[in-house]
This record gives sequence, C-alpha cells and structure tokens, in this order.
Amino acid sequence: MSEALEAAKQDFKIKVLMVDDQGMVCEAVRRMLADEPGIEFHSITEPMKAIEAAVSIQPTVILQDLVMPDVDGLTLVKFYRAKPQLKDVPIIVLSSKEDPETKKKAFELGANDYMVKLPDKLEVIARIRYHSTGYIRLLERNAAQAALQAELDEAARYVQSLFPEKHEDDIVKTDWVFIASTDLAGDTFGYHWLDDEHFAIYLLDVCGHGVGAALHSVSAINVMRSQSLRGVDFHDPGAVLSGLNEAFDMEKHNDMYFTMWYGVYNKTTRELVYSSGGHPASVLIRDGAPLQRLATPGMIVGGMPGTIFSNDSVTIQSGDKLYVFSDGVYEVDYPDGRGMMTDDEFAVQLEAVAPSGATKVDAMVDWVREQQGRDAFEDDYSLVEVIFK
Repeated sequence: MSEALEAAKQDFKIKVLMVDDQGMVCEAVRRMLADEPGIEFHSITEPMKAIEAAVSIQPTVILQDLVMPDVDGLTLVKFYRAKPQLKDVPIIVLSSKEDPETKKKAFELGANDYMVKLPDKLEVIARIRYHSTGYIRLLERNAAQAALQAELDEAARYVQSLFPEKHEDDIVKTDWVFIASTDLAGDTFGYHWLDDEHFAIYLLDVCGHGVGAALHSVSAINVMRSQSLRGVDFHDPGAVLSGLNEAFDMEKHNDMYFTMWYGVYNKTTRELVYSSGGHPASVLIRDGAPLQRLATPGMIVGGMPGTIFSNDSVTIQSGDKLYVFSDGVYEVDYPDGRGMMTDDEFAVQLEAVAPSGATKVDAMVDWVREQQGRDAFEDDYSLVEVIFK
C-alpha cells in the first residue's frame, strides 16, 4: 500500500452524541453503554448548542430527542443535514410515542432511524453499532479516496512537468495548449534541439485514459527526451517510429499502443523531415498558399513488430506555421446532431480562426468549445504550434 493510502487509514471509534433536555434520560443511556467496549458517549441537554457540539465531537451517530424547549428535534435534524460536516452522520430520532406522521416527517428531513424511548439496552446498543459501523465505513472509504486522489494529482503534476517550456529563439517560436480529459492523460508531446542544426518536434497519443495510459505515455516521452533507443538515429523520424514500435510492442505492454507524429527541422537546409504512425496529419500554414497536411501512411506504434515507417519532407519558408495535435482536438460531437467534427474541418479553422486578445492555440480551444456547446472535452486536447523564422 502507498504511503498516502497507509496514512489515510484511521482507527475510527464509535462516538455517540445524545441531545435531550432531560438529563436523566441521557444518564440512563450513558449507563447502558458504560460497559460496552469501543463506544465513546457524549450528551448535551441544551438543544441550542447541539449543532456546535456535533461539529466539535464529530459523532458516528446522533440520538436526537424530538420534544425540547427552544427548538424541536425535527428542526435540529434539518439543521444537521444542512451542515457539510454532519450531512451524512446517522441520526436516530427518539420519541415518547409511536406516531406514523412524526416518523414520516423525521425520515423526510433526513433521519435514519426512529426509537420510542427508551427501548431495551440490547436494542439501543445494536442500533448504535449498526448505524455507526456503516458511517465509519463511509469515512474510511472517503479517506482512502481522498488519499488516492492526492496521489493521482501528484502523478498528473509529474506528467505535466514533462511538457516543454514554451520556446523562442532565432529559428523557431513555439506555443501549445493541453487540457486533460481525466486526472491522468494519455497525450504527451515535446520538442528540443537534437544538435546545433536540428530541431525535433513530436506528439503521441496513447490509447485509453487513466493510470495505464499515463504510465505508457511517460515511458515513451522519456525515451524521446533521452534519445535512448539503441541503434536509432533520432534525426531520422521513420527510424525513430520503427524503434519505438519494437520497444513498445503492445503484446508486451498490456495491449497498449499509441499514435505519433515526429518531425525534424534542419535550420540550414530548411527541410522538415517527418513520419507518422496512425496519427492525424499535422497542418502547415503558409501565407498566400493552400494549407498542407503532413502525414505518412504508417500504422499505430506498437501494433505489429517489424513495421517500417517511411519519411516524407517539406521545405519550410520564413513565417510558416506548423500545427501538431491529437485527435482529441477535433473528435467532438456537434450539439445539433450533425455528428462529429472532422480533422479537415479543424484544419480549415486553424487557418481561418484569428486570435482576438488570445494566442492562436487558445483561440482554437475557444472555437472547439463553441462548436461542441460545452467546455469539457471527452478526450485529451493537445495542440502544438511551431512558427519558423
């Protein structure tokens, strides 16, 4: 078990809070419970202080009398349920008589049980233990979920720490936007200078979501960052995808695969060599010219050992803009029933959408959200912009 989950384990004890203006009744219940192991008893005879006492004590069950001065028990039940700290605490209503109408109101307001006071000691103890045990299990489950969420948040921060800094030098300027659809994403991307001449750009999208996809993504991106594929020239995009295909064979990695686009720009020759495996075509935009779709006919990475990935190339001009993205940026449903947006529609908008006080990548996020009619995305949204100088 992880340290966070281990720390979340607590020894929750049964804590009873009895609210009754009659001290004799409180004393009678205290004596019933005196010899019971693992039960902590508290009582209060001033009903106006009941909420404050309950928040302070954090009982696992409340025994609430109905008829009291200043405030009646049903009103207190309503107040308990309005407090976030008390909204789930079991409440056993105590009444002097068996009255169906009063029972109905008590349960409508959130009471969990109803007893005519005072029943036999065995029944009181049984009900206290029953309701407290259920509530303690809820507390334990909530603590474990909170600890797990903390670990997921930490993992998500680590994954996002692997994303590159936004970059500008005399050769290229980069920008990007990433929006995860779940706590842990399967998309990741990067760019860096391989040497003084060559600038690498890459984006990959692991199948699925969650922990498994994120771990697969982190493993792949770390290989890219460290250039740790034996015998592979990272200046050769096709060779890189072929090497990744062997290293991440899905039969050895729980049937997980990824799509990828990888390109290398030579600043002297101004040639961009690229290769892709099952990935959406990147878009190259040049002023005064039709947009170009950059992709090669490679299959998914990890899908079949021995697959050879080919290269293609394009000559870059000053001012050209390259957009690399995952399918999560355009695979969104139109709310009017037209179906799903296509990559062609997204590509056209990359050229058409003009930022208004925002970056181009942020403007595209706003446009896609407008098209789908909501802010949240079903898949990870990754869009990288590279402007060549």
